[in-house]
Amino acid sequence: MIKSMTAYGSAEISIDPFTVSAEIRTFNGRYLDIQIRLAHGYASMEEQIRSLISRQLTRGRVEITIQIHDASDPDYEIEIDMPRAKAYKAAAERLRAIFPDSGELSMDFLLSQGGIMRVLEAQKDSAACWPVVQKCMEHAMENLNAMRKKEGDFIVRDFLERLTYIEKKIEQIKTASTDLLPHYREQLKGRISALTEGIVEIDNGRIAQEAAFIADRSDISEEIVRAESHLMQFRDIMQAPEPSGRKLNFLLQEFTREFNTMGVKSGNAKVSHMVVSVKAELEKLREQVQNVE
Repeated sequence: MIKSMTAYGSAEISIDPFTVSAEIRTFNGRYLDIQIRLAHGYASMEEQIRSLISRQLTRGRVEITIQIHDASDPDYEIEIDMPRAKAYKAAAERLRAIFPDSGELSMDFLLSQGGIMRVLEAQKDSAACWPVVQKCMEHAMENLNAMRKKEGDFIVRDFLERLTYIEKKIEQIKTASTDLLPHYREQLKGRISALTEGIVEIDNGRIAQEAAFIADRSDISEEIVRAESHLMQFRDIMQAPEPSGRKLNFLLQEFTREFNTMGVKSGNAKVSHMVVSVKAELEKLREQVQNVE
């Protein structure tokens, strides 16, 4: 099945006392690379989130942002350093005994000294929150996969158009590369006549023998058969249920190799031009396959 690696999905779920929002962005990548930005205090959920993602995605960069609000608990707690506060108070009272006109010790004075109060992050109940996060992530993944499938459908249409073009070119190459023996025989005669300026008598038997040798060496029928087979495989892989990006990438390498060989072996200019046009389409296919999971 063709799915795009580039997509976006989001969701928000509220189940008292938790409100969870999740955003998932996916990008092209050779391997599965999951990056998670999780609300403070819930780091213990990271492995569960990775497991949930890896069951549905096989490769690409995945960026996940999850926000969690727990209405039942304060976000922060304040810790008071009582020994330090008492030490400040005692020191201030000693100073006041020396300077009786300094006035009363104020609370503002104590707080201004720093270190007496410290803000602590409240402990989070990850176990109670996980079912809400899981449900939110599942909804976000559904939206993500819907977009990946939609983008994949566009890619499939592009693939099919290019494969049809290549299929027509293969038929044209097949037609242009048959019965080349007369072509090579006339080509040899012309070259020999040009080099000898008609002084040397042409041995038709030898010309036929050499032409047959060149035709055999330039035969690309095996490459054409393999290219046709690759076309069938490409379409089969596209329809298979499992992710197809890696297989299509490897198949395109084999595809390109066949047409490179055709271009090298064929001495027919018409065939060479068609091979060049097919290779241009294969390069466009290769670029597009990089977007496929």
